[in-house]
Amino acid sequence: MKKYIAILRGINVSGQKLMKMAELKTYLKDLNFNNVITYIQSGNISFESGSSNQKEMEAQIGNKIKEKYDFEVPIIVKSAEEMKRIAENNPFLNDRQEDSSKLSVTFLADEPDIELVNKFRTINYAPDEFIVVEKVLYGFVPVSYGNTKFSNNFIESKLKTTATTRNWKTVLKLLEMVGD
Repeated sequence: MKKYIAILRGINVSGQKLMKMAELKTYLKDLNFNNVITYIQSGNISFESGSSNQKEMEAQIGNKIKEKYDFEVPIIVKSAEEMKRIAENNPFLNDRQEDSSKLSVTFLADEPDIELVNKFRTINYAPDEFIVVEKVLYGFVPVSYGNTKFSNNFIESKLKTTATTRNWKTVLKLLEMVGD
């Protein structure tokens, strides 16, 4: 069995798309996922699966949520190895050593087209900075993430893929959840 993280976008936010994590945990066990663990109420789940097809797991989780809650939620599944690589390769820590409380990671469902990435790189909303690496957008927001122009909706509109963001503390917790 391999370890994975499922990251759900837009649940339990401002009274929208409400679901209890304990309940969701039970539903995921029905999908033959093992050692299901949730972290906070915003849709962070670690689990083990015999499958290696992450797109299939995303669809299974999405279908179960649709069945049980009657709404759709974007879901991104990452393997433990991917989470480790994401955490180890943050350019704002490795190259610049920024304050980790000002960092975020936006997980992208698909690797965006290089032309879209190049256009995205020309956007300047200083002091906020973002670096796209494959299916990850690393963020440095020195003032307040709540006030940045780089929302998930903005990122999705520019990069044409589903996006969901977690702060650095949550990324490290997710890594810990799938660690050995």
